[in-house]
Amino acid sequence: MKKGATVFFCQNCGFESAKWAGQCPACREWNTFAEEPKAVRQKGSGSKKSGTGTVKTPVSLKNIDSKDHTRISTGMAELDQVLGGGIVPGSLVLVGGDPGIGKSTLLLQVCRNLSERLLKVLYISGEESLQQIKMRALRIGSFQDTLKLLCETNLSDVEDVVLKEKPQVLIIDSIQTMYQEEISSAPGSVSQVREATGVLMRLAKEQNITIFIVGHVTKEGTVAGPRVLEHMVDTVLYFEGDRHASYRILRGVKNRFGSTNEIGVFEMQEAGLKEVPNPSEYMLSGKPEGASGSVVACAMEGTRPMLLEVQALVCRTNFGLPRRTAAGMDYNRVNLLMAVLEKRLNLPLSGYDAYVNIAGGLRLSEPALDLGLVLAVISSYKDIPVSGKTIVFGEVGLSGEVRAVSMAQQRVQEAKKLGFTQVILPQSSLEQVKSISGIRLVGAATVKDALKVIS
Repeated sequence: MKKGATVFFCQNCGFESAKWAGQCPACREWNTFAEEPKAVRQKGSGSKKSGTGTVKTPVSLKNIDSKDHTRISTGMAELDQVLGGGIVPGSLVLVGGDPGIGKSTLLLQVCRNLSERLLKVLYISGEESLQQIKMRALRIGSFQDTLKLLCETNLSDVEDVVLKEKPQVLIIDSIQTMYQEEISSAPGSVSQVREATGVLMRLAKEQNITIFIVGHVTKEGTVAGPRVLEHMVDTVLYFEGDRHASYRILRGVKNRFGSTNEIGVFEMQEAGLKEVPNPSEYMLSGKPEGASGSVVACAMEGTRPMLLEVQALVCRTNFGLPRRTAAGMDYNRVNLLMAVLEKRLNLPLSGYDAYVNIAGGLRLSEPALDLGLVLAVISSYKDIPVSGKTIVFGEVGLSGEVRAVSMAQQRVQEAKKLGFTQVILPQSSLEQVKSISGIRLVGAATVKDALKVIS
């Protein structure tokens, strides 16, 4: 291969360099450069001209009609909530997740719902044949003729078909299989993924087509390809959960048209994905009665309060160095809170192993779970069960104080809806919460105050 035929790309930010470097000068990440063939376009194969070829003129903001961006419902309330209220025409949505998690199934169900409302939908697959897609579709249900399927990986041919069919919604499964003939690198490379996303983005904006693209993820859990891919799209959704379990969580990581804190909960069944409208009840199913180390806490995901079970198991260590394990919570946060208990409550936890888990497989980092974790550890250490009708929430500081958290009223209302009778919350949040009949509010200024309630 002649000199200069390859270049180096940063797999984190997409920075291009003529030579390899240990640290990327753009994003300062180490060991992210990968060598790939230089993206040289063939002679005579210039890029296609977009639009009418006329020069566009700037438009005043007040002269822009916002009715053109009326949202379209996907027919799935959980997905609509994550998207911010529905599909925005002309938007580019990236859906990532582990293999077998249900990305293609989710999008096929969306296609079915949209086709039933007689919207033109085009599903393009680069990984499955038409027969394989039909086998999966038969499990979901019947489809209307407005849904059309195509198996193609050549992006130039895909663009021609889209311009001919003019669908309202386009599904690309997956972006790593698409390639441009003018780019000499292999499909799935940094050059191909970046070029393919650019072409799809231009199609979405010029033709006012909503495009969903499926992205493979790496072993670290991020979308494979350059980091710039996530910057180019309008919305980034991640499908989380264990593929061997029944639950699935759809999380919005980026959304230009809505909140990035919303989640949708689904359950994988034989006929496809089923929405879970009340995640709190689902997450608390199977909670043991009268067992120590089990506390119900409340976390906020966007505008939705979620009640979940925080479990802790504390037992004497057999070695000089105690073991700490955290599933669903930040490991460093667990160590910090256990140090607070040892200092402020004189609990000799340095001689005990501690295992912390959030039941249901959720991964959360909200500070409001601190008080639930602290009480679960104390409950397991002292072998004192916490009432199954009590929920707790609050942030714990290094001095052992319990700090206020946001949306306290919504958390209490969710507890009331599910039949809880007592809420332990920060003392400073009592003023924000209106009294609700049938539920007792207990304010805690410090961890010691919360301990007195459960003792």
